[in-house]
Amino acid sequence: MTEPLHPREPARVPLANQPTRGHWLRYGDALGTRIWLKRDDHTGSELMGNKVRKLEYLMAEALAQEATHVLTCGGEQSNHARATAFAAAQLGMKSVLILRTDDPAKPPAPTGNILLDRLVGAQLVWITRGAWRDRNALLAEHAERLRAEGHRPYIVPEGGSNALGSWGYLRAMRELVDDLATIARPDAPVTVVYACGSGGTGAGLVLAAKLWKLHERGIRVAGVNVCDDRAYFTAAITKICADADARWDLGANITADDIDIVDGHVGLGYARSRPEELATIRDVARTDGVVFDPVYTGKAFHGVVTELKQDPQRFGATVAFIHTGGLYGLFASPDTIAQVL
Repeated sequence: MTEPLHPREPARVPLANQPTRGHWLRYGDALGTRIWLKRDDHTGSELMGNKVRKLEYLMAEALAQEATHVLTCGGEQSNHARATAFAAAQLGMKSVLILRTDDPAKPPAPTGNILLDRLVGAQLVWITRGAWRDRNALLAEHAERLRAEGHRPYIVPEGGSNALGSWGYLRAMRELVDDLATIARPDAPVTVVYACGSGGTGAGLVLAAKLWKLHERGIRVAGVNVCDDRAYFTAAITKICADADARWDLGANITADDIDIVDGHVGLGYARSRPEELATIRDVARTDGVVFDPVYTGKAFHGVVTELKQDPQRFGATVAFIHTGGLYGLFASPDTIAQVL
């Protein structure tokens, strides 16, 4: 698609390497299904993954507000928090990261994303898992503290998942339409599949699919949730889309019928891996030289594999899986993946 993304597209600051490439996976041959991989793990290095696409819009707003500090939150190995900290540094801002862990008095070792958080100079605020439910209040509290000190804070929500951040995946979907031009058609539908962890990526994809009537081109969208359940993400994505509709008068009118969440593959829970999930990560690395992470892409891709083994036509003629990054988190728990090596 060569036309402008949308006449009401908000400002963005270029941070990601775009467009990202795509290729076929040999791994799909054994499943009897063609699997095409969109390499959004190639959006950058420090800013690797899907989060940087959202941050292009969020950071543009932060710059417009002349922010001095950017605050966000996530799990202890949050890819989003790491990307936010590096994006802030690249744009001349400081960062505060509120991260949940088992025991804030004994923070985890500086490995994986935590090592990078510390390297870039982010202020790390450790909270308990129980306190996580109050994360938005805690973000507001720390923002107020910074204001009292004479700074100008800007809050980025968990995962960058709000209406503004969702524009990152409207833009990504435009790339996907070009990528899939010779693959998708009404008689041979392609399903774009993504790992759903906070809803922002899904919201952008769903909005684009509805606004551009991509079902008429044989392109559908489905998310594999890596935490919570279908009801949670249907509500979260619907809200983000409604906020985008209200703010930019898009007229998408997204309802639950527009959202496909492939539930049932959370397994042991968020950031907890089963041997069969790890084995899928290992096997894809060995057949294709591609590394998924156990928290997001690995768990979601294993969900796709499980569905395809039950029904090779579950996602139509072709699966277009978005690799949303997460490599650094793999280094935080080498013993976990080592059990299947």
